[in-house]
Amino acid sequence: MSNEVRLAFSHPDERAKANPVPGISGPLDRISLRDHIVEVEIGAFQAERGTTQRVCFNVVVEVEPITGVVDDDVDRILSYDRVTEAIADSLAEERLNLLETLADRVAGRILAEPQAVRAFVRIEKLDRGPGALGVEIVRNRKDYGLGPEIAHNAANDPRVIYLANDAIAAPHLPQWLDQLTEGDRPVVLCVGLPERVGPETGVGLAQRRIDLLSIEQNAWVLAGRDRRCVVVETRTELDWGMKHGQISVWAPSKIVLDAVEGPHVSVRDTRALTRWFAAEMDAAEVIFVGDGEIEGQAGVVEERHHDLRDTRLLSNGD
Repeated sequence: MSNEVRLAFSHPDERAKANPVPGISGPLDRISLRDHIVEVEIGAFQAERGTTQRVCFNVVVEVEPITGVVDDDVDRILSYDRVTEAIADSLAEERLNLLETLADRVAGRILAEPQAVRAFVRIEKLDRGPGALGVEIVRNRKDYGLGPEIAHNAANDPRVIYLANDAIAAPHLPQWLDQLTEGDRPVVLCVGLPERVGPETGVGLAQRRIDLLSIEQNAWVLAGRDRRCVVVETRTELDWGMKHGQISVWAPSKIVLDAVEGPHVSVRDTRALTRWFAAEMDAAEVIFVGDGEIEGQAGVVEERHHDLRDTRLLSNGD
C-alpha cells in the first residue's frame, strides 16, 4: 500500500503530521479527540428520519505552541471540552442531512477559538452498513475568514407578517405590500392553512407533513397574488432575501422538521407557529393581519393585530 493511500485511511493525527500548514515553518501542537460516539438523528434518506444512529467523531486540532510557562493553567490551552462542545452545539443547531455539513460546522466552531490553526474532522456513520461510512475534511482559519466578531445589528431584525386567508384574498393586498416595503427593516411573510384542509391520515407524523405542505401551498397562492413575493424554505434563503430587500414567504417544512428544539405546538396552530418562527428569526415584531382578534403575547417580539377594516396597516413611524 502506498504511503498516500495509507495516510488516506489513517487517523487524522497522522494526516496532520504528514501535511504541514502552509506559511508556518515551526511545529504546531496537536490535541485530539478519538472515537467520540454520539447517538443522533441525521441523514437525507426517509429511513433516517425519526430515528437515531451512532455517529463517530475523530478530530485533531493544531494549535500554536504556548510560549512561556504553562503553569498548569487550563485557561492558557484549548480545552478538550471546546471540541466536544463544538460537536454538541453543531448537532443542536438543527437537524442535518449531510455529514459534510456537520463536519464543516464543527470545524468552524473549533477554529473560532483563538489558539486553533487547523482542524481535521472525520465523521463516520456506524449503523448504515457493514462498515463505517464517513467523510473527513481539513480546514484552517482563513477558510472561514475569521476575524473579530460582528456585533448583532438589531436594525436588521425582520418584521414578520402573518397574512390570514382573508388578507391574502383582499383586493388591496398589493397596496399593503407597498407599505411593508417602505421602511428599511426586512420583511418575511407567513401564512396559515388554506381554506380547503388537506387529507386526514390519523397518523401523527404523516399528518404533520401533510399540514406543513398545505401551508406551503398557501404560500404559493400568496406568491401568485403578487410577483414580489418569493417562497423560500431555508434559513440561508431567508438571510439572503432579508439582505437584498426581497419579500420572502416562509415555506415551513424544512425549518420545522429540522429543528432540534421545537416548535412544541401543533402546526395547525399557524399563529403559534408564526410566533415560534419570529423568535427563531430574532424578529423585531410580529404583525397579524385578518381573521379576527387575537390575544397579545409577551415575549421577544412586539405583537400587533390589524383587521381588514384597516387599509393602512403601518403607521408613518414604522
